[in-house]
Amino acid sequence: MKVPLHIVSARRERLAAWLQQRSYAPLNEVCTHFHISEATARRDLNALAAGKHIRRTPGGALSDSNYRFPSFLERQRLSAGGKQKIALNAIRLIQQGSTCFFDAGTTIFAIAEELQREPVVPLTVLTNNLPVAELLAAVQGIRVHILGGELLPRQSVLIGPAAGNGLAFYKIDVAFLGAEAADKEGAWNTREDVVELQKGLIASAKRTVLCLDATKLGRRAPVFLAPWGDIDTLLTDAGPAAGAAAGIPRTHFNPRKSLQS
Repeated sequence: MKVPLHIVSARRERLAAWLQQRSYAPLNEVCTHFHISEATARRDLNALAAGKHIRRTPGGALSDSNYRFPSFLERQRLSAGGKQKIALNAIRLIQQGSTCFFDAGTTIFAIAEELQREPVVPLTVLTNNLPVAELLAAVQGIRVHILGGELLPRQSVLIGPAAGNGLAFYKIDVAFLGAEAADKEGAWNTREDVVELQKGLIASAKRTVLCLDATKLGRRAPVFLAPWGDIDTLLTDAGPAAGAAAGIPRTHFNPRKSLQS
């Protein structure tokens, strides 16, 4: 039985509005939420993509608002209190004389701000985050090394093969990583080139610390970064109930225990 056009159009309008609120959704969630088959979901998403309302991905769709990645300053205003709480815990993992990697993102920048206020020196900081490099280079006792690569201006980050190749010259004690989402399977991010560099860091660093504010739990982004078995610690401002609801293992979602280990 063919569904009337006005019903199809109304459903697609609801789908577009729903995606604007979520930023990203995998195909199976679209099917579950709207009680439609995968074939119908694909047709709806393709139609919205043709109208420039969304961006299709291999396993789902991005809203148009997520297609234009917000600038560093725009993102810095979001969840500022939560990022500060994460930063206060993060600097407790930094030891004098160690080498730390500071990833892209405003949550990682908040850690750098806290380190500027309460320096742990001597310290070597490796980063591809330009605001972090500029901030910490002015702190006496902190040596800053920058990975080379292509500049992504809205993210204020250097990325690409040159950045990945540069990791071979360093022995990293702790890598502080950011991401766009996390669920029971692990961490997710938005760009394949960013994830490629992060995977290199996870493989080479002695300890990997994922830093996510509460708004990113229980969600997915287009590119899978790593399962929880590859991540040592999760630092977040969310409470244990939020971690359990997102399906995150208790061994990771316990900053106090992790910080004491």
